[in-house]
Amino acid sequence: MRILGVDTATRRASVGVLIDGVVIVEQSQVAESNHAVSLLPLIADVLRQAHCSVGDLEVVAVSAGPGSFTGLRIGLSVAKGLARATGLRLVAVPTLEALAATVDDHHGTVCTLLDARRGELYAACFAAAPSGCTRLTADTLVTPEALLPQLPTPCVVVGDAVVRYGAWLREQLGARVTLLPFETHGPRGGVVARLGGERLRAGQCDPLPDMEPFYIRPSEAELRYL
Repeated sequence: MRILGVDTATRRASVGVLIDGVVIVEQSQVAESNHAVSLLPLIADVLRQAHCSVGDLEVVAVSAGPGSFTGLRIGLSVAKGLARATGLRLVAVPTLEALAATVDDHHGTVCTLLDARRGELYAACFAAAPSGCTRLTADTLVTPEALLPQLPTPCVVVGDAVVRYGAWLREQLGARVTLLPFETHGPRGGVVARLGGERLRAGQCDPLPDMEPFYIRPSEAELRYL
C-alpha cells in the first residue's frame, strides 16, 4: 500500500511516503508564516524522491488536530483536494497520537504537549511500548498548572510546548521528567502515514464531506459569533 502522510498541525510541516509498511522518504520544513505556500512543493519534492506520482498513491493520511487552526485547515484542504482529484482514500490521524508515536526509543509514559497559546496546552498521555503507543488520556485543553498534578511520572514530554514551558516543567518535576527537543522530536509525515495505514486496516477510512479538523477550542470566529 502506498500512503502519503501530511502533518501541518504546528509550524513544522512534515510529509512522508510509506510503501508497504516502510517509510521511503520523509521531509520536514518550518514555515516562515504558514504552510499555504510551501506545502504543495514539499509534497511534490517528497513524491519525486520516492519515485512516486500522486496517481501511484492509494491513501492520504493527514494529522487532524488539535493544533494550529490555520495549519490544520491547510493540511486538511490539501489532503481533501488530492482525495477528490484522484480518488484516494482519506484517513484522519489524531495529532497528539502521531506525535507520541515519534518517540520510538522509549518504553514508558509519553506526554504530548502542544502550545495552544493564551497560557494553555493541548495535552494527552500515552504508554509507549515496542508494539506501539496506547492512549492513557483523551486530548484536552488545559493550563500548565492544572496539568501538573495529572501528569503520570516519570514521563517523557514531547511537543512544541517544550520550547515555552520546558524550563518550568523541569523546575517543577526535576528528574521525573525527560524533555525532548522539538527540533529533533517534532511531527513526522512518515509516522502519520503509518498510523493512517493502521487506522485504514481497522476500517477507519473517513468520508470526505464529514472530515473536519479537531480543534478542541472554538475558533476566534466562533467565539465572536457566540
